[in-house]
Amino acid sequence: MIKTTLAGLRTHKLRLLLTSLAITLGVGFIAGTFVLTDTLRTGLDQRMAASASKVDVAVRQKSGENAGKLRPADLAKVTGVTGVAEAQGLVRGDAALLGKDGRAVGDTATAAVSVTPGRLDRTTITKGVAPVRDGEAILDKDTARTRGFAVGDTVTVLDHKDVRHRFRLVGLFDVGLDQSLAFTGALGYTPEVTRAMTGRPDFTGIDVAAAPGTDPGTLVTSVSAALGGRFQVMTGEELGKRLAAQAGADTEVIMLGLLMFGLIAMLVAALVIYNTFNILVAQRAREMALLRCVGATRRQVFGSVLLESVVVGLVSSGLGLLAGVGLGAGALALLRAFGQDVPSAGLWPEPRTIAIALAIGLLVTVAAALLPARTATRVPPVAALRTQTDEQTFRAGVLRLVFAGLFLLAGGGVTALGVTIDPGEAALFTVMAGGVLTFFAVLILGPVLVRPLSAVAGWLPAKLAGVPGRLAVTNSGRNPKRSATTTVALTIGVTLVTLISVITATLGATFTARIDEQFPVDFMVTSQYSLADGAGKLPASLAGDLRTRPELTSVVSVKETEGKVNGDTLSVGTFDGPFQPTALEGTTRGFAAGSVLLGARTAKDLAVHPGATLTLNTPKSGPQQVRVAALFDDDTMPMPGVIVPATVFTDYYGPMGDTRVLVGAKDGTDPSTARRAVEAATAPHPTAKILSAAEVKSQFSEALDMLLMIVTGLLGLAILISLLGIANTLSLSVHERTRESALLRALGLTRPQLRRMLTLEALILGLIGAFVGVTLGVTFGWAATTSLISGTLFHIPLPQILSFIALSGLAGVLAAALPARKAVRTPITASLSAD
Repeated sequence: MIKTTLAGLRTHKLRLLLTSLAITLGVGFIAGTFVLTDTLRTGLDQRMAASASKVDVAVRQKSGENAGKLRPADLAKVTGVTGVAEAQGLVRGDAALLGKDGRAVGDTATAAVSVTPGRLDRTTITKGVAPVRDGEAILDKDTARTRGFAVGDTVTVLDHKDVRHRFRLVGLFDVGLDQSLAFTGALGYTPEVTRAMTGRPDFTGIDVAAAPGTDPGTLVTSVSAALGGRFQVMTGEELGKRLAAQAGADTEVIMLGLLMFGLIAMLVAALVIYNTFNILVAQRAREMALLRCVGATRRQVFGSVLLESVVVGLVSSGLGLLAGVGLGAGALALLRAFGQDVPSAGLWPEPRTIAIALAIGLLVTVAAALLPARTATRVPPVAALRTQTDEQTFRAGVLRLVFAGLFLLAGGGVTALGVTIDPGEAALFTVMAGGVLTFFAVLILGPVLVRPLSAVAGWLPAKLAGVPGRLAVTNSGRNPKRSATTTVALTIGVTLVTLISVITATLGATFTARIDEQFPVDFMVTSQYSLADGAGKLPASLAGDLRTRPELTSVVSVKETEGKVNGDTLSVGTFDGPFQPTALEGTTRGFAAGSVLLGARTAKDLAVHPGATLTLNTPKSGPQQVRVAALFDDDTMPMPGVIVPATVFTDYYGPMGDTRVLVGAKDGTDPSTARRAVEAATAPHPTAKILSAAEVKSQFSEALDMLLMIVTGLLGLAILISLLGIANTLSLSVHERTRESALLRALGLTRPQLRRMLTLEALILGLIGAFVGVTLGVTFGWAATTSLISGTLFHIPLPQILSFIALSGLAGVLAAALPARKAVRTPITASLSAD
C-alpha cells in the first residue's frame, strides 16, 4: 500500500499542487513571522550585549511614585566603594531643538543626554566625534536626516527655561534600541552642559567600571550596601538582558499579532485541504474499490490516504519554511527601505522555528485529511464495476438543522447580551464570542444555503449568458457540501475585512460628528510634550494675546495637572473662556466652587454619578470635599477628566501656565487669515504647536485608514489561499466532470460557451462567499462598535463593501482561468473515453 500510494503521488503530481501551495503559504507566513522576530531579537541581544559589556555594575532608580532620586552624593558614595575604578552619572532631560524654520522640532521635546567620556562611553558615534567642550553637541542621525542637519552646522536649542543656546554639531550618533530616544530624537552634550540645559540635579543612572580583578557580582553587593538598598543595582550583563527585554517587548507584540493572521491563514488552508481530499477520494472511488477487491483492508485504505496527506504536509511545510526565510528577509528589507534601523543577525531560522513550522503544516494537513480518509474506507468493492463515480447527494438532516439552530440561538443571544451591557472590553469580548458561535451556525448551514444563494448570485449571469449561465448556476449548487466548504474559506477573509471596514468607518463618522457637535473650535494651540514633565505649558499671556486678535473669537484656555481624587491619581484641570461642556448626565448650571465636572470614562473608573461626593487632595488647600455636578463626553472633548471651577483652581494647585488654548475663528473670516493670526500670536513661543480642527479629523481618519490597510494586507494571505481553494476545487471538479463536459460539447456546446460556463460557476462561488462574509461583517461590525462606545453613528462604507464583492467575484473568475482552459482544450473523443 505504501508503494501504491507513493506511485500514485508520482503519477499525479499536479493534482495536489494547489493544496501544497495553500499549506506552503500558510506555513511560510508563520515561519516568516518567527524568522523576522528571531532575527530582530538576536540582533537586539547582540547590540545590547556589546553596549552593556562596557559596564561592570549599573545603578538605576526603582519604579514607583516614592522611588528615590540619584543625587551627586550617591555618585560620590559609589565612587568611594572599594573595587570601583570609575563611576559616571547619566543625565537625561528635555531640551527642545529648533528646526531651520525657528519652530521646535516634533510634537515631543527633544531629549538631552550626557555623553560619558572614557571607558564608560556607550554612545555609538556614526559620524564625527563626541562633544568635549561646552559649545559642542551631537545629534541622532535620524533627526539629522529628516531635519536637514549635518556635522559642522550650528543648531539652536531651548533649555528648561526656554532660553536659546547655540551649539556646533561635531558628530552624529545612533540611539540604538532606546525607543524613547528614537521617538523624541536626541542631542548629546558633555555631562555639565546636559545638566545645565535640562536643569536636572539628579541622575537617571550610574554606570560603574570595576577595578582589575574585581568580581562584578561582589561589587554589586558592595555598591548596594553603600547606597542603603534604595536603588536597583545590577551587573552589566543583567543590564543588557533588562534593556533587551524592554526593547524586545514590541517584538513580542508584533510576533503575536502576525501569528494571529498566520493562524487564520492556516485555518483557511485546512478548509482547502479538506475539500481537496474529499474530491480526490470521490474521484478515486474505483481505484480504492479495486484495492479492496485485491485484498486491501479498510485500515490500509485509511492509512493510504493519511500517508498521502503526510507526504504532502511534509513537502509543503519544508517549502513553507524556505518561503518563510524569504518573507523574513523581505520584511527586514522593507523596514530598512522605510528608514528603520532594525538590528539583524542572520536569517537562518532557529530549531524551534523549524520544528513549529513543520509540525503545524503536518498536523493541519493530516487533521484536514482525517474525515476524507474515513470516507474512503466506506467505498464498497462493487464500486470497481461502475463506469463512473456516483455523484453524492445532499440531504439536510434533522441533526444538522438542530445543531445549526442551537448555535444560531446561542450566537444571537450572546451578541444581544454584549450589545445591551455597558460598552467596554467585557462587552466587546461578549460580542466576539457571539460572532464565533454564529459563524459555527453558518458553517453548519453552509450546504443548506448554497443553492438559494447560488440562485441569487447567478440570477443576472443566467439572464445574460443564456445556457452557459443556467448550467453554471446548476453546477454551483449540485454538490452543496463541496461548494459550502470552498466558499467558507473566502467567507472568513471577507468577513474580517468587512468587519474592520465597518468599525473604522463607524468610529470615524462618530468621532467626527462629536467633534463638530460638542467642540466646534477651529484651532488648538498646545506646547511640546515633555516625556519627563508631562504636558507642556504655554504662557498665560498667549491666550490674552489671542483674545486681542480681531480675526479670532471664543478663545478658551485650559490648565491641567495631576491630582489625587479619592486616592487615585487623575488628570485635574479647569478652563477659562466662553465655553460650557455638554452634560451627558446632571447639569452644568451653577457650576461653582465646591463642585466638579467629570468625564464619563473617569466617572466610570471612580464608580460615581452626578450628586456623589469626591475628595480632592490638593497641594495648596489640603483635602476638599466636592460634589459631582455633571458628566461630559471625554472621548471627544479636549478637557481633563476632572474639571474644577477656574475661580478655585489656583487656590488648589497653585499658579501654572496653560496646557492648551482652543481658538475659534470669527464668522466670515477666511481660514488662512485666521491661521496667520494664530501663527503671529505664537511666533514668540517656538514650542507652541498649532493644530486645526480639520487636521485633528484628518489625523484620526489617517490612523483608521492605516489600520484598515494593514489588517487588509495581512488578511490578504488568507484570501489568496481561499482563492487557491476555489481554483483547486474547480480544477478537480473539471476533471471529475470530464465525460459530462464532453457530452455537452457533443450536444452542441461550443468551446467559448464551456469556458463561459466554468468561469461563471467560479464567479458564483466567489459571490456566495462574498455575500455571506459581507452580511456577517456588517452585522458584527455594528455589534462591535456598539459594544466599544455608546451613541455610535453606524456607518456602512458602501463603496468599500461593493468593491469587496466585486473583487471576490473577479478573483473567482481569475481562479477559473486555468481549469477552464484545460477543459476546452481536451478533445471530445478523449473525454468520452475517460474513466
